[in-house]
Amino acid sequence: MGLEMDPLLHALSYFRRRKFQLCSDLCSQVLEKEPGDQAAWCLKMRALTEMVYVDEIEVDQEGIAEMMLDENAIAQVARPGTSLKIPGTGHGAGPSKAIRPVTQTGRPLTGFVRPSTQAGRPGSIEQALKTPRTAHTARPMTSASGRYVRLGTASMLTNPDGPFINVSKLNLNNYAQKPKLAKALFEYIFHHESDVKNALDLAAYATQHAQFKDWWWKVQIGKCYYRLGLYREAETQFKSALRQQDMVDTVLYLAKVYSRLDQPLTALNVFKQGLERFPGEVSLLCGMARIHEEMNNISMAAECYKDVLKQDNTHVEAIACIASNHFYSDQPEIALRFYRRLLQMGIYNSQLFNNLGLCCFYAQQYDMILSSFERALSLAENEEQAADVWYNLGHVAVGIGDRNLAHQCFKLTLANNNDHAESYNNLAVLEMQKGHIEQARVFLQTASSIAPHMYEPHFNFAVLSEKVGDLQRSYIEAQKSKEIFPEHVDSQQLINQLKQHFARL
Repeated sequence: MGLEMDPLLHALSYFRRRKFQLCSDLCSQVLEKEPGDQAAWCLKMRALTEMVYVDEIEVDQEGIAEMMLDENAIAQVARPGTSLKIPGTGHGAGPSKAIRPVTQTGRPLTGFVRPSTQAGRPGSIEQALKTPRTAHTARPMTSASGRYVRLGTASMLTNPDGPFINVSKLNLNNYAQKPKLAKALFEYIFHHESDVKNALDLAAYATQHAQFKDWWWKVQIGKCYYRLGLYREAETQFKSALRQQDMVDTVLYLAKVYSRLDQPLTALNVFKQGLERFPGEVSLLCGMARIHEEMNNISMAAECYKDVLKQDNTHVEAIACIASNHFYSDQPEIALRFYRRLLQMGIYNSQLFNNLGLCCFYAQQYDMILSSFERALSLAENEEQAADVWYNLGHVAVGIGDRNLAHQCFKLTLANNNDHAESYNNLAVLEMQKGHIEQARVFLQTASSIAPHMYEPHFNFAVLSEKVGDLQRSYIEAQKSKEIFPEHVDSQQLINQLKQHFARL
């Protein structure tokens, strides 16, 4: 007769090997036989939590409700270089809009897509509805709290018996007196149930029982306050926790609060103080780089990313951001080396081959261009990625002078992604060269309505209107182009020519 492993030890073994579903099932079997087994109950809670666990530090997406109904007082006209809301306020001389594309809020595109990198705080509800909240969709979430609920309940929907614990029936004060059990229960309620109010009540009781000396509970209360939008209360809790115990996570949470309050300089100071206590900590250096990037201070961001690579030379985000910075600084050969490094590290996706193809084209390594783009197309996971590859192939076609191929590539871009404003703009230019004025006008109007943050459609429309003699329309569009990109020399020259013409009338 073979020896059988104790079911609870077997479940613990599954948990350590991150086989959480198997662990949960075994714990359920144990609980059916002995409903009062506290160890099995606790282990099942932890397994269910780990299945839906989301790192609070990295998740930072605002919904429309959070942005438009935010009651925190923030200066409407901030000083240059002190706000994340106002584009182009960084002191660093980064590439201009003419060289590096920008998001709807005026921030340069980063080399690595993170939550909220595609957007910022919109000024109106109309702009909020148009602003992309993620890399793939222009449709924003209605509220972040709704998203957390959907994340948390995903695994419960598959459970035929309903939720494992009915939190509303628990006496949280009793559980708060048992520290180990209370911590497991808090993680379950906060992550699995996404019930912030009950999680906050449990954390408050546990803090009282710990006589306000347990830093861990203070961090959890801060997380609850943050998710509820009470940023000043969250700041107080995180500061109190840091006074008791220095932890990198707490520093990151505190900096995140200041970023949400639109105080990037304070967030940078928090990171600097953290680096004094934790020298060379990669997550702190990376946080500083992200804030510099959001403030349009590209040169400082690049320095921080280089510091990250000194500590961790396999940090994907740092390598990708430095590569994109070199590419937009007219150094495609150096960018190519960084992207090849990512390829050597085992990253194998459509975006990487797309970037390799572009770097090869601008570095004049023509033998590698088509194979890179073919690989990018074969690896494209969705239509948006395929659209980006066809768009870049269109640029290659323009570069080699094949306008018919370029026209086909831009059409294929729109077939994959009908909201690709840059393709509409480029198709309009090709139609203008063919003499199809009406078609070009329609494409430009479409491009400017889809992407109001782009200056190119307005400027091209101004040039087109001037050619056909509609000087009033040309002046209006040139002014719009100048509003979006005040440093654009061609727009300024066109406006001056039109002013002289009007003066002679």
